[in-house]
Parts: sequence; C-alpha cells; structure tokens
Amino acid sequence: MTVQVSPREVIAGASAVLKSRHEEVNKLNVFPVPDGDTGTNMSLTLESVVSEVLTLPADATLEEITRAATHGSLMGARGNSGVILSQIIRGICEGIIASLDENAGAERMAQAFEHAKTVAYQAVRKPVEGTMLTVVSDMAMAARQAAEQEQSFDDALQTVSSAAHVSVQRTPDLLPILKESGVVDSGGFGLAIIFDAVVNILLGKEQAEAPAFVPRGVLSVNPVDDWDDDEYLYCTEFLLFGEGIDREAVHDFIASQGGSELVVGDYGQYKIHVHTDDPSKVLAYALTQGEIAEVHIHNMRRQQAERGQGSEPATPVAPKKIGVIAVSAGEGTGNILKSLGVDVLVSGGQTMNPSTQDFVAAAKSVPAESYILLPNNSNIVMAANTAAALIEAPTIVVPTTSIPEAFSALLAFDEGMDLDTLQAEMSEAASEVTTAEVTTAIKDAKSSVGDIKEGDIIGIIGSKDIRAKGTSIPEVALSLLETLPLEEASTITLLTGVDLDAMDLARLRTMLSEQHPELECDIQDGGQPLYPLVMAVE
Repeated sequence: MTVQVSPREVIAGASAVLKSRHEEVNKLNVFPVPDGDTGTNMSLTLESVVSEVLTLPADATLEEITRAATHGSLMGARGNSGVILSQIIRGICEGIIASLDENAGAERMAQAFEHAKTVAYQAVRKPVEGTMLTVVSDMAMAARQAAEQEQSFDDALQTVSSAAHVSVQRTPDLLPILKESGVVDSGGFGLAIIFDAVVNILLGKEQAEAPAFVPRGVLSVNPVDDWDDDEYLYCTEFLLFGEGIDREAVHDFIASQGGSELVVGDYGQYKIHVHTDDPSKVLAYALTQGEIAEVHIHNMRRQQAERGQGSEPATPVAPKKIGVIAVSAGEGTGNILKSLGVDVLVSGGQTMNPSTQDFVAAAKSVPAESYILLPNNSNIVMAANTAAALIEAPTIVVPTTSIPEAFSALLAFDEGMDLDTLQAEMSEAASEVTTAEVTTAIKDAKSSVGDIKEGDIIGIIGSKDIRAKGTSIPEVALSLLETLPLEEASTITLLTGVDLDAMDLARLRTMLSEQHPELECDIQDGGQPLYPLVMAVE
C-alpha cells in the first residue's frame, strides 16, 4: 500500500538512489575509455531537479513542484542521456498536471508516461531504438495496459517497474552493437533504477540492490545526430511571450511545419527554432498565441550556394560583437583556446560534462549581441544545443567533438560573417581535422583490433573507433597514425597531457621524424587529464 510521502521526498530519494548506483550504470559501457558516463550525467541531472525543488516553500503546490522539476532538469541536463532524461521528467510532470482534475491512480500514471514518451521522442530528431527511448515507450505501454485492466495504483506501479526491466533486457535485440557484446543499454538501465526507487519509496519498501533479471555488463551508447537538417529552406527562430500558452500545442504546430524544431523555456517565455519552407505561417501562428520578438530568418540554401561559388558575405558596417564560449579541460588547452579568441571557458571534458546551465551562465558572464558555443565533445553537443535555445541572444553551436576541431574552427572565425554562414564555415573547418587520441583502457572490452585488457594503451580515431592497442604510448600513437590516409597531410599537432612523461614524448618525436619526415610536427602542452596524447592531422 502506498505510504504518505511528499513529492520532494520522492524526488530526493530517487536522486539519492541513482547517485549511489551511478557507477553501476557507468560500467555499462562497451567503449573502454574514461568518457562522459551515462550514470554520472543522469545523476547530476536529477540532482539539479532536487536543488530546484528544495528552493520552494514548504506549502508549494504540486503544480509549482512539477514546474520546478521541469526547469531544474532542463537547466541541469548533462550529456545526451541527461537531456533525454530531462524531457522524460518534463513529460511526466506535464502529464500529471494535465490529468490532475480528471483522473487518478493508474489512469493518471498512464497519461503521464504516454506524454513522457511523446516529449522524449520529439526531443530526438532521429530516435534510436534499443536506448532509454525504447524503455520509456515500453513503460508507457505497460502503464496503459494497467489502467485498462483497472489495476490498483500499487499494482500499476509494480507493473510498470517490471516492464522497465524487461525492456532493458531486450535492448540488445534492437541495437546490434549491444547484442554483439551481450550487454544492455545504460540509459535505459538508469531509467529503470530511478523508477524502481520511486516505486519503493511510494510503497514503503527497502531499496533493492539490483534486479536479478537485468544482466550486468557493459553498454554502448550510440551518439545520435539530433540536430542536422538541410531539408528546408529557412532557418527561423524567435522568442514567444504570453501567459497561458499551451506549449505542447505550440510544439505540435511547429513540428508540423518543418524539421529541427525546438520549443524550450519557462512558463510565459519560450524560444522557438525550426527549419521550414514557410516562416510566415509559423510567425502568423505564433502571433495568435502571444507576442513575438528577436525574429531571425535565414535562407540556408542561398547561403550554401554562395559558399559553393566562393563568395563572401558583405562585411557589416558595424561588425557584430560575438561571444565565443568553449568547453575545455587542461590549463594548456585553455590557454590556446583563449589565444584563438575564446572569451569564456566552460570546465568539462571526458568525465565531467558541463550542464545546460553552465553554458547559460557563461553567456551571461560575457555580454554580447550573439554567441558561439564549442562543445568539443560528442557527448556535450546536445546540452550545448539545448543551451543555445535558452540563451536570450542569437546563439549558434559549432558541433566540435574534440579540442583540435575547435582550434581549426576558431581559425575560420570571422566576426564579419552572419551567424549561419559562420556556423557553416567553422563547422567545415572543424570537419577537415582528424583527431586521434591515446589513453588507457579502464576495463576489459572487445574491439576491432582484438580483445582489450584493463590497463592496455589504446588509440582512438574520432569518438569511438579503436584502431590500435599496445603497451607504450609512442608505439600505439604510431600504429594509430598508420591507419590514417597521410598522403595529403602536411602537419601533425601533438597535445600533450599531464600523464605523458618526457621520455615517451622524446621517443615519439624521434619515431615521427624517422617514419614521417614529410609531416611538420607542432607540439603543444595541453595539460589535459586522462588522455596523455591528443593528435590532430591536417
């Protein structure tokens, strides 16, 4: 039987349970590097919810609590898993409030999870099954079945909890890389842990150590490109103000008008972004909902054509003042980014992904007419895109996934360009860089170069392509380079980390000069942790 417990206690208790078990989720990772871990990101996102809710007065209403939870999850979202979790939380909160006066028990829970599924899938433009999206979908289906069977609220809670774990267990059947490794999805497992905690708190049960039927092991989280869309003609963004706006209705309409749609913000103030062929229709609809401001419309195809012809946009009479914000780990790397024009550094990297709020706060620290965000990590791109929609001034994200990509992008920076052209030029410059990284495996794993043991030195191209392994940094670095097409390369940049000793660096320089005398070698002290060597080939 459910016990009397406040929403605050439920949220705080679930957060505490996930925090205590986040390493279990972190270990569910096929990729054996110290990357931005799912469990950490989800836990920090949930902690932000707790912080927001605890600022409310003791007599706060359920509507005030759900609003705070929604805002806290959005602003604290870290990594792809954290952003998706924030949308699930938002969907549940909105679903609960929408059915508050009409339904109770299992029916209210069913509506909440169905809404959470809708919101979560809408947040990801190219949903991938076998992830936490699948798990929330299966939970919604189970909740609906429980409601139709007229189960009690207590029974419905346990039905949905069981469905979550069954869903997690079937994720390998949906994602080939999971099945190949015989493992389950970490984001889905984290979601199951959270709901387990909620159920146990509501039913007054002890928190279980771990469900027996969920396999322990490792997981791969496929990065999803959620934001790229060149199908439509106009990039349209604006602010919408008004009381009593039905955000879901607005989002549904915006989604029907194009792609890359995003409707984010607090009650009464929203930022809207969409790629569409008819901006006038979008703006006309928005005017029926409230007041609009900061309207920006860009013809993407014309700008692309101009770039293809080599034409340059006219320099404005008064150049825009653009604030550049970049994620960085390591003092040396930060100094280089600053020297290339970065205004604010956001601390973060492989093991600590900055939150949406970190980007927003960085923008507030540098008054500017517009901003550029450089996430410099594939697991931070989604949080940066979310932050771009929350920053009041026009903001673009150049989706850099490494520090060398950021260096190249910054060299293409021209304050005289408009934001869309600047985004395209900087992104193109970043794409011309191949990033190779050397690190130490933190667990046993399988890879295309054979079985990897904890403690092996491994070489990676891009974000998750392991191409070399060995026992020394210089040997792995050279083996890694041999997998690249170096015929047209002229320069190799070495960013040295805190764990690279002088003897290894000297040996690597000698090996490079002997085996690749055609490459000009530029060595910079990056000071980054965990990755003794980061190489960029151009």
